Amino acid sequence: MDIGSMPPVTRLWAFSSLAVSLAEHISLLSRYSLFYSPSLTFNLTSPQIYRCITSFLYFGEFGIDFLFHLFFFIRYSRMLEENHYAGHTADFAWLVVVCGSLLLLTSPLITPPLPFLSSPLAFTLVYIWSRRNRHIRLSLFGVLVITAPYLPIALCAFSWILTGSAQAVKGDLLGLAVGHVYYFFADVWPREVRSGGRHFLKTPALFTRLVEGRPQPAPNT
Repeated sequence: MDIGSMPPVTRLWAFSSLAVSLAEHISLLSRYSLFYSPSLTFNLTSPQIYRCITSFLYFGEFGIDFLFHLFFFIRYSRMLEENHYAGHTADFAWLVVVCGSLLLLTSPLITPPLPFLSSPLAFTLVYIWSRRNRHIRLSLFGVLVITAPYLPIALCAFSWILTGSAQAVKGDLLGLAVGHVYYFFADVWPREVRSGGRHFLKTPALFTRLVEGRPQPAPNT
């Protein structure tokens, strides 16, 4: 896993996730200071806004489940950024911001609430990649050959087998739901006659200037 060869957004996220997980593993950080809780994050007297970010950087304790989710996050984040957003770093960063914001809004609706949103966001990226590459056939763990649209469900099933946790699968399924919402409004709706060509999720020019220093034309999706 050569982090240096990754595109910028994926590289920053991967490096930060590894750093946070390592810091927690050697007790420099506590997972209790990382998880997302609306009551702590938006506390009026002492808000902890940083939790909106740290909850996306912690993939759990080192182990098989950690490696499983981190591997698929890096793989499909990288393929999305390199193949669909090459030269459009701000657009991919905006995708992550939008999907992350949707997860922050919807995760408290899950019972019990999801404390960490790194895995759901990874599954969001897997879903978007699978919809944009629907005709690709791939081998899953060298055992099962499937077409890309079935990949998210197959990975959810494997995640459930791996962890035996219904709560973890709820998070993965929430990630798929958010991915579907993003895919619909970014890829499907703008092509509908009723949309009038409006693109609700277009990257704001200000965000593009902040990330890239200059406006960029929209990528081909």
